[in-house]
Amino acid sequence: MSYTAPLETWLQALVANTRPEARRQLAWRVAQQLRKAQIDRVRAQQNPDGTPFEPRKPQPPAFRDKKGRVRRLMFARMATAKHMRISATPAAATVEIKGRAARIARVHQEGLEDGVNRRGLRVRYPIREILGFARDDVEQIAAAVLDHIDPA
Repeated sequence: MSYTAPLETWLQALVANTRPEARRQLAWRVAQQLRKAQIDRVRAQQNPDGTPFEPRKPQPPAFRDKKGRVRRLMFARMATAKHMRISATPAAATVEIKGRAARIARVHQEGLEDGVNRRGLRVRYPIREILGFARDDVEQIAAAVLDHIDPA
């Protein structure tokens, strides 16, 4: 059973009586909150369950000693609003990674094998969950729905 199953049944009954435009606005707010939570988590280098991302493999000294080379945190550029896009309809709110970054995110999200250089070297990447629900996310969604229904 997922974290979201109890939330889904509770929300369906609660939100069913609102206008479609109000549901879309609520979905947009929820999507914005989820994107912020995902970005914060990726910048902290953590999976949704709170465990840290598996670190990069150590590189040979020849790669580290290159002049001007800067090692950033993993997925530093991906953890921006430019790459994490949101959309909302009266029925759903989505946070997804767009563009070329989507392929890289999928490889890490699912622990797939991918090419790392032009010579054809392929490596299996460890699973690093870039997008996912944490327990805090479910609580934030519930709070957003309650604020939307009763803004007082």
